[in-house]
Formats: sequence, C-alpha cells, structure tokens
Amino acid sequence: MTETAAEPEWLVHAFARYAEERPDHPAVTDAATGESLTWRELVDRAEVVAKGMVARGAKQGDLVTVALWNSIDFVVADMAAWRIGATPQPLSQKLAVPEFQAILDIGRPSIVIGDEALAERFGVEMATVAQLAAEGAAYDADLPYVLSPSLKAPTSGGSTGLPKIILAGGPAAIDQATMDMWRTTGDTVALVSAPMHHNAPHSVMFMTIGAGGHVVLMDRFDAEQVLANIEKYRCNLLYVVPIMMHRMWNLPDDVKARYDHSSVSTVWHMGAPCPAWLKERWIEWFGAEPIWELYAGTEAQAVTVINGVDWLTHRGSVGQVVVGEMIALDDDHNPVSAGTPGELWMRRPEDRPETYRYVGAEPKRLDRGDGVQWESLGDIGQFDDEGYLYLHDRKTDMILVGGVNVFPAEIEAALEKHPSVSSSAVIGLPDEEYGNRVHAIVHAPADADIDDIHRHLAEQLSPHKRPRTIEISDEPLRDEAGKSRRSALRAARL
Repeated sequence: MTETAAEPEWLVHAFARYAEERPDHPAVTDAATGESLTWRELVDRAEVVAKGMVARGAKQGDLVTVALWNSIDFVVADMAAWRIGATPQPLSQKLAVPEFQAILDIGRPSIVIGDEALAERFGVEMATVAQLAAEGAAYDADLPYVLSPSLKAPTSGGSTGLPKIILAGGPAAIDQATMDMWRTTGDTVALVSAPMHHNAPHSVMFMTIGAGGHVVLMDRFDAEQVLANIEKYRCNLLYVVPIMMHRMWNLPDDVKARYDHSSVSTVWHMGAPCPAWLKERWIEWFGAEPIWELYAGTEAQAVTVINGVDWLTHRGSVGQVVVGEMIALDDDHNPVSAGTPGELWMRRPEDRPETYRYVGAEPKRLDRGDGVQWESLGDIGQFDDEGYLYLHDRKTDMILVGGVNVFPAEIEAALEKHPSVSSSAVIGLPDEEYGNRVHAIVHAPADADIDDIHRHLAEQLSPHKRPRTIEISDEPLRDEAGKSRRSALRAARL
C-alpha cells in the first residue's frame, strides 16, 4: 500500500500550536517602540481582529489590503486575514493616489487597513487595527478554522504601464522546503528593516513566524540602528538590499566596531545587483558562510541561490537553480551555449500546479513544443558550465532604484499626459548611492516648463518613480509602431 504524503500544516493551525507550545516566547517586537508580543499574546490579538474582519463582512477567499508601516499591527493584520481564510495584500502608503486607487480597483479587497490620514489622502474607507479589535471584541460567535487559498498578494506595476497584483499560487500553509531554503526555524530571530509592502521582507516576516520564530521590526532603515538592534535582540537572520549594505559599510569604522554582530548566522541580500567590491567587504565583515543571495521574481517560478563561499569561486554569480527550471534562449527561442547571454525563461516545479496568478495582467509565456508553458520576466543572463547564473540586465527596460523596480512604461504614460509632451523615453543612469536614477527624455517644445512637468508627475507617481532629471529633445522618441530604443538612448548618455 502506497503511503500518502501528509498535507502541509495550515499557518493558522501552526500559530495556535505555537501559542500552546511556547506561549511566553517572543513572537514579534517593534524595535522603534520596544513593544513585544509573546506567541500567546499575538495569537489572541489576531483572533480578536479576525472577528472584527468577519463582523465587517470579510470572508474566505477575499483580499484584505494592509497599508501599514512595519509594525506589530502589520503582523496582526496578516495573521487575522489568514485566520478567516482571506489573503493579505500589502500596499505601500507612499503610492500616488491614482496608483493606490488602481490597485484597489483591480483587487476589490473586502477591507482596507490603514489610518484616518491615509483614508483622507486616498479617498478610501479604511479600518484601523484598533477599530477592528474593538468590533471583534463585541462579536461573540466562534470562528471556524478555514484555509486561505492564497498566502499573499503583493503588488507590482509598470511593465505594461499598469499595476498588477501577484496572487500566490499556494495556500496559507507551511512550506517546509521554502523555510529550509531561507534558513528559518523556531530559533530564528529575524531583523526586518525594509518595508514589508515589498515581497522579500514580507516573506522573511511570515516565514519566520511560520516557523515559530521571533521577528524584530524596524519602522524605517537606519544603518547604525540595524547594528544596534542585532546586538540588542541577538538577531541571527538579517535581510538587506545592496543600498542598505552600502550605507552600513560606509559607517565609520569605530561605529561598525562598536556593535556585536556575532549572533548573525544568515544574511540574505537580493532585489538589485550587488557590486562585487561591496559583497567582498561584507564577506570580510560577516564571514563567507552567512552571506546568501537569492534571485527570483515575486512569481517564484524558479529560484537561484548562492552563498558567500561559492560566490568567492564564482564571482558575480547569483547561484544555481534550486527551485523549478530556468533556461537561457536566444531571440528565436533556441537554447544558447554556456557563457552566452540569453533571455531567461522559467517554469515551475512539476509538483506545484501553479506558483502565482496575476490580477490585472497576463504573463509572458512560451510553449517550446514540449507541452509545458515557460514564462519570462524579461531578464537577460548566462549560465556557466557548472550551471551558475550570471545576470546581465534585470529586465531589459526596468530600472532598479535602490532595490525597487521602476518601469519606464508607467512613467512615460504619466509624462505623456502632460500637454507639452508629445512622446517620451525613460531610462536609468548610474547613481553612486541608489545604483540608478530615473532620467526622462521628452519630445516637447524648447520652451516647455520643466518645473511644471515635475509638478505634474508629483501628482501621478510615487516619489521613487519620479525622474530626477528631465531633458528636452526636438526629435520624436518613438517610431511609427510606438516603440522607443531605450538602450540606445541610455548608451548615448553614458
């Protein structure tokens, strides 16, 4: 008789178990305020907030938008959503009003969690966690345990000029293989200083609490305070992006030496290319073994991973494929040889029916005749003879600004709403601190008011997407098919 594999444990069941097994163990701490909740306190608070969500009509399968800064309330909101079988949908408070409203229009969440100031700014009805808790305390019905069909629903936007939601393909259940890959266990104390409306820091948070560990949250990144919190809370897992690494390394030597970071056994960095010199400094600082890098999209069809030890012998690589499959193809969709760049195409692991679903967009797919759908995020890279991947461009048109994806099409669409702009092209130019800065070239009259164009963009786009510089061109920037050659425009300005 064949033995059937056990079903993964639901997150809500795991949380209830941790509240019984380790009730007094810290689960989440707000480093800014010093407030900390034990596992029993966290589960009890999430239970009351979950009842408040049900009292407002939220149900299994709904999206619950969480527009909060890193805080205990953020974690409680996520856990409450899972408790009722809903899906948390993190959303940045910094979005421009049209962007925020566009995400809500395509997601149609049953509840938007924020505060009064945000509600007024975005013109949206919102509930605070405190309000939901008060309403939940008056809701006397018991909550059945149900499974959320999708773990999370982070956002992305701009690759087509439109925002989209990336709905996780798997339910809110323990994914032991993924937690093993991320090195999270019940003993993990993870420090998260990046905003959790981004997928990676959000993932570090829920994989840590999913393992029964302890998450320490910072409401904003501060280089020295990261080191202080590592020492204070004996953090053993740290998530950073290269701009954070750069700012921490640039601290005076006496400041870096002031804090004990010996508790750190895992440093994850991703989200943007890391300069080789900076990675070498971090390997010298923290050691090679703790340094880990991951390359994947939020879609998670395939993943590469590399640690500092392997990186030293494969300098510049983002690692070997450890989840799913990944191949590099030429423009005719034929495999390229080792050492030759090609577009990266991915497919999910065979044992997973899907890893994600877009809401508001369609993926770029390819059937090479084998009956399996391959998907591309638009990245260019090459593999060596050992299967180590080296990235060339992370998305051919995308601009990485401080580890945040910025898509030219979205900015160009906003630019071309201005009456003076006939056409536009947006490119990334090198920036010492952020990696890239957004630069816009506009086809407009020579006397066009650039300050007015900047004011116009301030109403349309979030701050990190707004061009820092704008130049006027007297030539059209698109051909008759509406296409522009951003790579050539960028090369001419380097």
